[in-house]
Amino acid sequence: MSLLTVICPCYNEEESIRLFYQEVMKNEGFFRGKGVEMNVLFVDDGSRDGTLSEIKKLRSEDERVHFVSFSRNFGKEAAMYAGLEKAQGDYLVIMDVDLQDPPSLLPEMFSYVEQGYDSVATRRVNRKGEPVIRSFFARAFYGLMKKISKTEIVDGARDYRLMTRQVADAILNMGEYNRFTKGIYGWVGFETKWLEYENVERAKGETKWSFWKLFAYSIEGITAFSTVPLSIAAFAGAFFCIVAFIMIIFIIVRKLIFDDPVSGWPSLVCIILMTSGVQFFCTGILGQYLAKTYLEVKRRPIYLSKEEA
Repeated sequence: MSLLTVICPCYNEEESIRLFYQEVMKNEGFFRGKGVEMNVLFVDDGSRDGTLSEIKKLRSEDERVHFVSFSRNFGKEAAMYAGLEKAQGDYLVIMDVDLQDPPSLLPEMFSYVEQGYDSVATRRVNRKGEPVIRSFFARAFYGLMKKISKTEIVDGARDYRLMTRQVADAILNMGEYNRFTKGIYGWVGFETKWLEYENVERAKGETKWSFWKLFAYSIEGITAFSTVPLSIAAFAGAFFCIVAFIMIIFIIVRKLIFDDPVSGWPSLVCIILMTSGVQFFCTGILGQYLAKTYLEVKRRPIYLSKEEA
């Protein structure tokens, strides 16, 4: 029989572990009828609560439950990479353990893989239950990425995705340290079917993604899959050179014709502050790309495993 591995990144999800396992295993009969066995791989991302203990309890009850426990918190991107690397399945699916990724969609997702799709991805059609400001900036991010990146990043896309082993191996071949999986999915390509569903609230616990963490994550995505920001410095420099040349001509003509002396130090200070701000902004952009390069050339491991079973 073939094997489907359900990969679940976890960070302080003690309350959700067993409930998630129970909901996922409701699909066991369907997959067994298709000649597919199921197992679950939990990736404990350095949780500080009883997450690992709950996973071990499930492991003692069901040998189909496996886990990888990190030495510290490395982030969800590292957890997803570890899950893909450790999973043994012919088919792999990444899901959030908080049940915002409905396990009930698994049969439909697998049916599309049977039809010949390499992967089946999901996207939310709304953001019901999210703060308005957070939803606004999320949509703005996807709109920006659509314009500045050649890689397809779908608005509302989730990490919830069922894929073949071939797709998983392609993702693992992209061993970059600074990871933005939503972009990596688009970059590797393959034939993908998109499923839409209504937003689902968390079953237990609270989200670990604050506004500022999401903002930092969006910067990660922009710098990972677009070099357009690097062009800002060049365009800004050219623009200010043109403006400066026009102003020089204007001042010379005004002096010759109207004998009007150049005055107005407040406006001069404003101009200096504005150009300095633009320079620092462009330097900051260069710094972001330089920092990413610095981290990549160190070749540090994406994660460190403390315990596996």
